[in-house]
Amino acid sequence: MNLFRRTLLTLFSLVGLFALVFFLSRVTGDPSYLFLPVDASAEARAAFSRAQGFDQPVSIQFFSYLKSILNGDFGTSLRQQRPAMDIALEAFPVTLRLIAVSLSIAFAGALLFGCLAAIRPRGIADRLISLVSLAGASAPDFWVAIMLVLVFSVKLDLLPTSGLGGPAYWVLPVFVLVLRPFGLLGQVVRGAMIQTLSAPFIKTARAKGVAEQRVVFVHALRNAMLPVVTVAGDLTASLLNGAVIVETVFGWPGIGGVMINAILQRDFAVIQATILVTAVAILALNIVIDLAYGWLDPRLRTA
Repeated sequence: MNLFRRTLLTLFSLVGLFALVFFLSRVTGDPSYLFLPVDASAEARAAFSRAQGFDQPVSIQFFSYLKSILNGDFGTSLRQQRPAMDIALEAFPVTLRLIAVSLSIAFAGALLFGCLAAIRPRGIADRLISLVSLAGASAPDFWVAIMLVLVFSVKLDLLPTSGLGGPAYWVLPVFVLVLRPFGLLGQVVRGAMIQTLSAPFIKTARAKGVAEQRVVFVHALRNAMLPVVTVAGDLTASLLNGAVIVETVFGWPGIGGVMINAILQRDFAVIQATILVTAVAILALNIVIDLAYGWLDPRLRTA
């Protein structure tokens, strides 16, 4: 019942977001000024708007578009003359691969170094790991991305500046996307582990002679995972948003770059399709996180 209620609320949120995007995209201006010659006549612009349905009131356009969606039609790209949803779905897996690699590295690193920092609080390792993680969490993505391109691509000519290819093309985008989640997750893991390692059941495990590695990475870590999963879920959603900046800087052919180009070109159908795909992914992720809570902590399970 709880899952059903959450899914229903998710659908309402999705409709509200879609309506907001639809109306705000129309405020950006008349697409005819981008798709017709500069010296096009007023009659030509009016004919273009009439052919695309832009001459109708925005409310009528919205309900007409909702009707088309129910029939599986998400509109056609003005620039590419292809179904907008096909363009979004082609680009989205590229973004997902980038996020999956980045989050996997950040999650593994945060678990390892967060646990190491929690073993001896205020020790040398703890202070060093905390300094690095706080620096990573505080660094602006766009500034780091530009500096990396300047140093490693322009000055040293070691890595490509943009595009998608072999492993060299992944280094800079992944490094930028890893910084923030590694920093935040590292601090969360450290705090949760310090609290868990002082719990009575940990003292009992140590008194029974259980190996310290097993105490830390098995007994304590699983009980400390609930806040970590919460933050990891939020960070995954933020990575989908942050990927827009990274993909733009590095010319990554993902959904973020497609979205930015569509906004600049006032390609309304592609704007709506890309945001719809991204929103569905984020909302579905939130439901998965709720289910993960019950797996990690049986006390939170409901019928």
